[in-house]
Amino acid sequence: MPTYVGLVKFTDQGIRNVKETTKRAKSFQEMAEKAKVKVREILWTMGRYDLVLVIDAPNDETLSRLTLGLGMLGNVKTETLKAFSAQEMDQILKGLP
Repeated sequence: MPTYVGLVKFTDQGIRNVKETTKRAKSFQEMAEKAKVKVREILWTMGRYDLVLVIDAPNDETLSRLTLGLGMLGNVKTETLKAFSAQEMDQILKGLP
């Protein structure tokens, strides 16, 4: 399954209700499980982003559906990066001239 990294920032609503962040994370994991998405890691961070997610999803469409649904709740804004393992990167590099 493809791996994705989610960079997450709290919205004004999300930061006002920050005491609920771990409960919301658990709800997100349940939502992901129903969508056949594996949340490998949720990390709360200091700096430019408030959370970082490491997720395995069957495809881009499934992950997009999940993150759009998350955004509709109004607590966070997300940016998604598709990630590649060393083995996957080796396969990509084989196609270079």
